[in-house]
Amino acid sequence: MPMSPRRPIPRLLTALLLAGLSFGAGAQSQVRLPDLGSSANALISPQEAQDYGAAMFRQMRAMNMLVDDPLLDDYINNLGFRLVAACAKPRDHFAFFIARNPEINAFAAPGGYIAVNSGLIVLAKNQSELAAVMAHEIGHITQNHLQRAFEASKKDTPLLALVLLGAIAAGSTPNGGDAGMAVLTGGQGLLEQKQINFTRKDEAEADRAGIQTLANAGFNPNAMADFFQRMEDAMSTGSGGESVPALLQDHPVTAERISDARARARQLIAEQKQRASGVIVNKAQWAKLTAPIMYVKDPTALQPPRTGKNHLDTFLLMRARVRVLAGDPQRLDTYYASNMARQHGFDTPYNRYGYALALTLSGNGPQAVTELQPVLAAHPGNMIVRLAMAGAQLQAGQHEQALAMYRSLNNEIPGNRAIALAYARALTDGGSKAQATLATDLLRPLLDNSDEPSLYDAYARASDKAGNSELAGEAFADASYLSGRPFDAMQQLQRLLKRPDLDYYARARIQARLAELTPLVMELRKRRIKTPDNPDAHSSQ
Repeated sequence: MPMSPRRPIPRLLTALLLAGLSFGAGAQSQVRLPDLGSSANALISPQEAQDYGAAMFRQMRAMNMLVDDPLLDDYINNLGFRLVAACAKPRDHFAFFIARNPEINAFAAPGGYIAVNSGLIVLAKNQSELAAVMAHEIGHITQNHLQRAFEASKKDTPLLALVLLGAIAAGSTPNGGDAGMAVLTGGQGLLEQKQINFTRKDEAEADRAGIQTLANAGFNPNAMADFFQRMEDAMSTGSGGESVPALLQDHPVTAERISDARARARQLIAEQKQRASGVIVNKAQWAKLTAPIMYVKDPTALQPPRTGKNHLDTFLLMRARVRVLAGDPQRLDTYYASNMARQHGFDTPYNRYGYALALTLSGNGPQAVTELQPVLAAHPGNMIVRLAMAGAQLQAGQHEQALAMYRSLNNEIPGNRAIALAYARALTDGGSKAQATLATDLLRPLLDNSDEPSLYDAYARASDKAGNSELAGEAFADASYLSGRPFDAMQQLQRLLKRPDLDYYARARIQARLAELTPLVMELRKRRIKTPDNPDAHSSQ
């Protein structure tokens, strides 16, 4: 399989160098980045903006700041693209991800990259509240607020650039996240008043655009006002500055703003009531609304979810999953057990699902199987619960039962990344050479246009066990590169090139890849830009 970087190296190099100035701002809802040009319409091209956001995303991934999970990734992107299909500019590039951060916040970055903090998802009561925040951030992109921010920050650029560079330097050291944020906060304080005044105008526009998007997508238009009202209530009942949610610090909420949001929602509710079951997006409507979006295989999957006693709420399952994957499984094991025993009404399918995930990750597979059995019995067709049961069975040593569950799921939903990845890992770990070969067959189609290191890592391990160490070496290098470790990737390729048994085609692939990586690592070394594996950057400390 040829090694294929998902982004041309020259553009990636530019994006990585720019990311050295942008990453510190990524923790903020509004990304205030250095001026990149002479006017708001010519500051940065759409492709440059996309590369810029991709570099930030990879840097966050390298620092373990993402909740990297294919099931959650599919969920947040399906929800995001359901909103995008109903927004003002559905042809813009968008990508959605979950940041591993307990603060109640979200942010938009160049190139349509939109992050939702794990803390916000855990706090949201329903999918409409989550969709409201995402629609608001989509509004920042469609209203060109980032370009305006670039233009408005011209005079402040030198100061802000230094501040963000300091935040990068502090944040990239072990346990340096708090230090980086302290540097960033201190410097931004000098620009605070101007940014707040500018932000309030942006927020009003993003509210209006977001509420319209919510209504168009079939959600409750009041969800945005409801969520912000709940945040404001939490702030008013707290004490001290630390009680103010980060979302309200970056998205100032006033009574007037909430009132305007409710008034706008009331205007839209009358139109929404005429719809029997929300916006139905069929394939013909999708073609008229948007350019093809490769991520969404079937646009009808963006329809509002079915409800009823026989259908679990996907949002509540995903909320429990975020709570566990972004937290400490052993601590959450105790949290769920304690509340199951003491709190009346806590024993719900969603809390049992979260409890089972925490148990599985804590190494207690047998109890996880026990917790999931009644949920699976009541909802035997639910893919999310079945996938969790297979994982629990695998951890409990019930290898054959787990493989049977994975096999059944894969036959029913072929090409699903979460299923294929879990199934392939199960086949590889403890399986035979033939099973490892089957794992490579499952994963190979998923590598096309993918920039997920977990897929390449799983493919590499399966290839190695299947007896193809050459492909394994290439895939391991890809996984390192996509994880933000280009120096490691280059060293792996150099070692691989020394093998005497490489055929002509493999040698040509590796040499071409090295030729692409060389200017990138040389520039990173020259500028001593910090990546987890840059020896020159670390030696300069």
